[in-house]
Amino acid sequence: MRAWLRFRWRALKETLAPVRRVSVADGDMLPVTLPARNLILVEEDAEPWSIGMRCPCGCGETIELPLSPDVEPYWDVAIDRKNRPSLSPSVWRKTGCRSHYWLRKGRVLWCR
Repeated sequence: MRAWLRFRWRALKETLAPVRRVSVADGDMLPVTLPARNLILVEEDAEPWSIGMRCPCGCGETIELPLSPDVEPYWDVAIDRKNRPSLSPSVWRKTGCRSHYWLRKGRVLWCR
């Protein structure tokens, strides 16, 4: 019961929170300081190769996801007209907080 309540509370907080947006950074690595909610798309020579964010569970860990098909695993990012990101596949941290979620239209959709 407790786990279910924690899951529902986290989902409700994310639903009420403002959506996440994308900022672009040039270079070959993530900035040292990441925004609290938004994602940073890292481009080198106008070629996106990585996206980074803070873990949405609140643990504060940095999550960096490669976008290049030359690396495994890699993610696809889609950014709509309102600058809301969607990631595919889901993000599943195997260590630390072990969060598992989808990012769709700037909203975090938690997996059980």
